[in-house]
Amino acid sequence: MLKAHLPLKQLEEQAALAVEELLKHVPALQVHGVELAHGPDIGVDIIARFTHNGRPHLLACEVKSMGQPRHVRAALLQLQRAADNFTPRAVPIFIAPFLSHEAQALCREYEVGYLDLMGNARIVLDGIYIERQVSDKPPAFQRSFKSVFKPKSAQVLRILLRDPGRAWKVVDLAEASAVSLGHVSNVRTELVDREWAEVTDDGLRLARPGDLLDAWREVYEAPKGERLTFYTTLHGSLLESAAREVLNVDAEAPRSVFASFSAAQWLAPYGRVSTQYFYADDAGAKRLHDSLKLSPATAGANVVITVLREEGAFLDAIAPGPGIVCTSPVQTYLDLAIAGERGAEAADHLRKEKLSWQT
Repeated sequence: MLKAHLPLKQLEEQAALAVEELLKHVPALQVHGVELAHGPDIGVDIIARFTHNGRPHLLACEVKSMGQPRHVRAALLQLQRAADNFTPRAVPIFIAPFLSHEAQALCREYEVGYLDLMGNARIVLDGIYIERQVSDKPPAFQRSFKSVFKPKSAQVLRILLRDPGRAWKVVDLAEASAVSLGHVSNVRTELVDREWAEVTDDGLRLARPGDLLDAWREVYEAPKGERLTFYTTLHGSLLESAAREVLNVDAEAPRSVFASFSAAQWLAPYGRVSTQYFYADDAGAKRLHDSLKLSPATAGANVVITVLREEGAFLDAIAPGPGIVCTSPVQTYLDLAIAGERGAEAADHLRKEKLSWQT
């Protein structure tokens, strides 16, 4: 089992045992030894010797305590060069406590094998193909990964995704997203480590906005709040006119915006739905109630208002038409993505229309 924050020596010893165990599980291989590299620095930490069909092979393994894509990329070229110094040439293997899918993809791109202490592995050479995938992830990785998408962090992401090509200084990004400098710095570190963003002379900019949005979608949870259902006799242009009178994101007034399918109708129409969706604060929900002539509905509701606990969705709202205020394309996309099969189709359409970036 993986233990977090192992001293490097212990990590190398645990990695050597994992390499030996992996090789011994392949009946066609005769394992002759797996040992820590001693003496002058040869650029690797572990050497494994085995034969296959009578031919000798070497694995040259580099062990790192960090498996984030940024740290992996920096080590792969060095590992390839070190493998070239062996006769016959060794097969380079990168080892870390845990390697994300992005880090594994980097190893494949550089044609370097990999192994992590959670059990993920891939080694390819001379008719040998070993690959193993496990679903477990270390609790620390899970916490770190999900923290990037918590409400306060999400306010930073929304600003970045508005214009992925723009570079931001930390101070400016903190002001635009209404969070602290320290929080922006933490988000910045996570994004750079995962190579979703990069630091340029002009500041932080997204390098892979699509991958960031994919990752966010996988862990997305709807904004927390009280979900209220109502019925209104208004529809069509009458409902639209009534909504225009009250939709607003000014913090000095009651706030309410079109959300979900209703927002999508203004951003990238896909298919009409009979229910209207809104995000609001307490005062905004009351104004919607009065303007739309809402009545309680235990069944047959055609208006859903979520009274939000956090203000992030309001800060990112846009006005696609006079008097019309709705959640941003990113927020709308995420909400649609968890709204069932029809929502997923609408989300895909919205993404093609509004969230296809060239960076």
